[in-house]
Amino acid sequence: MIFGSIEYLNLLPFRIFLKKQLKGNATYQALHYKSGVPSQINQAFKSRRIDAAFISSIESKKACCSDLGIIAYKEVRSVFVIPNTQNKQDSASATSNQLAKILGLEGEVIIGDRALKFYLQGGEAIDLASQWYIKHKLPFVFARLCYNKHADKIKKLIQSFQNSSVKIPQYILKREAKKRNITPKELQEYLNYIQYDIDHKAKRSFKLFISRARRLA
Repeated sequence: MIFGSIEYLNLLPFRIFLKKQLKGNATYQALHYKSGVPSQINQAFKSRRIDAAFISSIESKKACCSDLGIIAYKEVRSVFVIPNTQNKQDSASATSNQLAKILGLEGEVIIGDRALKFYLQGGEAIDLASQWYIKHKLPFVFARLCYNKHADKIKKLIQSFQNSSVKIPQYILKREAKKRNITPKELQEYLNYIQYDIDHKAKRSFKLFISRARRLA
């Protein structure tokens, strides 16, 4: 099985879960990773070069997807529009660029670890999850775990993850924080804003987002 992996911090708990819970069994040994930014993973999934991945919500409309995703409630701290700058999309993104258009925000879109660091350094920016919540009182679904193959194995993985409580070891927190020049405390606080279960409110939000995106097409 080839699993597409986005190397942003928001999926760190899921990556740790895979390594810790599945290490040593046949599923884990058969698991291979293809890393990249969201736009690259979207393309690899669409061309079926990978079997499963968290793909951008805007690209997941016709895919076989689970109730696992990357969700932010009220704020996300890693998806922004920088106001008072020239309009510019983030080439790594798909959903966030579309969300900025739907919200009528102008400026430069930035996502991921670069955006988180910009925020932590005191940069002035508009949090897109916050703006979506202000307007609709709903969380925002940035990505969904979808699959081309191995549906049964993927569903078992999802159920196991949903039933687990992932604790990130201190040495990993320190290592990942050091890579991004932030503190372990800042990293942990950021992850508190990320949810993974797509509940009924998140499903409503996803449908609303797709509907608004179609109107702009």
